[in-house]
Amino acid sequence: MTEMVYGSVPVRDVEPVLPKWWRTIDKWSMSCVLMLFGVGLLLGFAASPPLAEKNGFAPFHYVQRQMFFGGMAMIAMLLTSMMTPNLVRRLAVIGFLVSLVALIALPVFGTDFGKGAVRWYSLGFASVQPSEFLKPGFVVAAAWMMAASREINGPPGLSWSFFLTLMIVGFLAMQPDFGQASLVLFSWGVMYFVAGAPIVLLMVMAGLVLFAGSIAYSNSEHFARRIDGFLSPDVDPTTQLGFATNAIREGGFFGVGVGEGQVKWSLPDAHTDFIIAVAAEEYGLVLVLVIIALYGGIVVRSLLRLMRERDPFIRLAGTGLACVFGVQAMINMGVAVRLLPAKGMTLPFVSYGGSSLIAGGIAVGMLFAFTRTRPQGEIGDILRGRGR
Repeated sequence: MTEMVYGSVPVRDVEPVLPKWWRTIDKWSMSCVLMLFGVGLLLGFAASPPLAEKNGFAPFHYVQRQMFFGGMAMIAMLLTSMMTPNLVRRLAVIGFLVSLVALIALPVFGTDFGKGAVRWYSLGFASVQPSEFLKPGFVVAAAWMMAASREINGPPGLSWSFFLTLMIVGFLAMQPDFGQASLVLFSWGVMYFVAGAPIVLLMVMAGLVLFAGSIAYSNSEHFARRIDGFLSPDVDPTTQLGFATNAIREGGFFGVGVGEGQVKWSLPDAHTDFIIAVAAEEYGLVLVLVIIALYGGIVVRSLLRLMRERDPFIRLAGTGLACVFGVQAMINMGVAVRLLPAKGMTLPFVSYGGSSLIAGGIAVGMLFAFTRTRPQGEIGDILRGRGR
């Protein structure tokens, strides 16, 4: 009777934040992330003492720093995963703009730490790599543009996102950082495909990428050196790829034993880019397969949840974040076994690195926020309804 006289009363969602978050979060994927971080700490105890000794630090200096940055990453992941998709979008766009300005200013204020690529800002006590924070912000911003273009009288979001992608790829190539540039381009292509791009257009874009790669090979000594090393039939045993390949071969199925590996004494990047070689040598193929299964579980479960999502923006942004996460892990491990050219890319949540850990925590937190269960009809119900 009250509703008949005064109208319906809106029902407010009064469920506390933490219980609602725990009820809607993908607990299996979150468990996989925590296990990956635990594996990273375990491998850090094995891989980092030689470098700490070389630089005059305490044996577990880098492990302690990884625990600190990893703790910050876990906090960032949890807080971000509690946000609503709209709040994630707003903060991601702001973070993207800040990271883009930092990326543009790198040639003037950045440093290369003797690695031949200007990718970092040195803060004295730590360093920051803007491209790590740029990726998740770019994925969300591009997804927002693409979703907006599907609205009636919406902006040309597909074109805007495409030109934005080209600009970012250009700045990354100037560092040079072709690995991150390829990830940005890949994430845009995946979202464009999910948004309904024709396969012919994507094939044309793949051809343009190959053409751009040939130009980069002819004009960039850094790029050409890595491609030549990858294509060479013989691997120099004194290079990082040579040490990593030999370590993986020596590890076999069960590994040589905890603490018995030798590659960590030869590889300067054993605790970062080639951490999987340490895992393969000391713990064998068994641990490597476990790591691959953890990454695969996060990506597959996220995509399955996103298949049920009705909101185009959430579906696009979540797909982009999940695919970038999985492909970055695949590239890192592919480089170690010489299936791909050297990229200088970390293994998410396993490799040492402040920027990569914290940015990874933010990115996965965004993914968890997008894949939380929400009260909505299944997208399949909508499609079946249209066919009636």
